[in-house]
Amino acid sequence: MAARHLALGAAGEEAAAALLAAKGLRVLARNWRSGGLELDLVCREGRIIVFVEVKTRGPGSRGTPADGLTPAKRGRLVRAASLWLSENEAWDAPCRFDLVAVTPAPGGGFETVHLPDAMTADGLGFQPFA
Repeated sequence: MAARHLALGAAGEEAAAALLAAKGLRVLARNWRSGGLELDLVCREGRIIVFVEVKTRGPGSRGTPADGLTPAKRGRLVRAASLWLSENEAWDAPCRFDLVAVTPAPGGGFETVHLPDAMTADGLGFQPFA
């Protein structure tokens, strides 16, 4: 049996993927890994590649889901996105970084909040596309 926080995280990613699909984004990859780097969700919205960080917080957690998007985490996301773009020969596609904040809803299920353009890669060695 998976640890409770892992099960909560997996359920949060499912809720995030469902929200994004309902908004018209197509999920290209889930839990993509390369070395020690990971991308929770990689989606496409039209021509745009969307790298989505999902932050799920349970009852009693410290801070908000967005608090988990620290400068160190942002740097790892940019490095992971760069590798994904290289592996998929997608450097010519515009891209952005989104956050989906997930918290348990009263009475069951989850509350999900999609924050497009939650971060930029400026100053982190990544050149944003126009």
